Amino acid sequence: MREILDSVAEGKLSPAEAEAELRGYARTEAGRFDAAREARTGIPEAVLAAGKTPREVAAMTAGAVETTGHALVTRVDDDDVDACRTRLADEFPDAELTRNGRARTLVVHGPDYEPPELSATVTVVTAGTSDAAAAGEAAVVAGEMGATVEFVDDVGVAGIARVLDRLEELRAADVLIVAAGREGALPTVVAGLVDVPLVGLPVSTGYGHGGAGEAALAGMLQSCTPITVVNVDAGFTAGAQAGLVARAVSAARSG
Repeated sequence: MREILDSVAEGKLSPAEAEAELRGYARTEAGRFDAAREARTGIPEAVLAAGKTPREVAAMTAGAVETTGHALVTRVDDDDVDACRTRLADEFPDAELTRNGRARTLVVHGPDYEPPELSATVTVVTAGTSDAAAAGEAAVVAGEMGATVEFVDDVGVAGIARVLDRLEELRAADVLIVAAGREGALPTVVAGLVDVPLVGLPVSTGYGHGGAGEAALAGMLQSCTPITVVNVDAGFTAGAQAGLVARAVSAARSG
C-alpha cells in the first residue's frame, strides 16, 4: 500500500489508478468499473453502452482508459461515440479510437498502452453477411485479448461447397468462432470436419418460427459434434471464450 501511496504522491499514479489497485475497481460518475477483471480473468472489462446515456458511456470509457490504459465499448451508437470522442479529446487527447460500425464496438488505446500479443489464431466464420454484426463483436474481443484474428465469410450450408473450399484455412486455426442464424447448422458441419475447438455463435437472423435465433440456438445445443455454444447474438462471450483458448495455446507454445 505504501508503494501505491508514494506513486500517487510522486504523480506516477492518478487517484483513480490507485483506487483500482487497492480496491480492484474504480468509481466514475456513471458507476463502478472493474479495473481488475483483465488481470483476474484474462478477459478485458467491457463497457456495455446499451441502457446507458451517451454521457454515462463516455464517463465509463474515460474511467477504463485512466485505470487500465484502454477501453472496449460494445453496442454503441453514433451518440455514444460522439460523447466518447468529446470527453477523451479533453482527458486523453493522444488516445487512439477505433470504431467498428457493423459490430457496434469502440476500442480506445491510451498513448502508453501496449496491447497483448498471443501466438495463436482465432478464425471467425460466418454463414452469411447477415451474421457479420455478432461475428464482428466476437472478433474485436478476441483481438483485444491479443489473438491474431482471421475471417472466413459467407460459407453457409445452403451451398456446402463453400465450406469445403475453405477447409484448409479452418483446419489451420487454433480456435474457431462460427456464427450462423436460421437453423444454425454451420457450426455442427464445420466441427465434423476439423480437430479445432469451436465456439458456436447463434445469430438472430431469419424469420418465422424460431427466426429470432431460437432455432439456431436449439440446433447448436443439439449438435451431434462437440461444440461450445453461447447465447443468441452473444458476440462478446464468444470472443472471450475463444480468446481464453487462444491464451492457453499461446502459453503452451511459449512454454
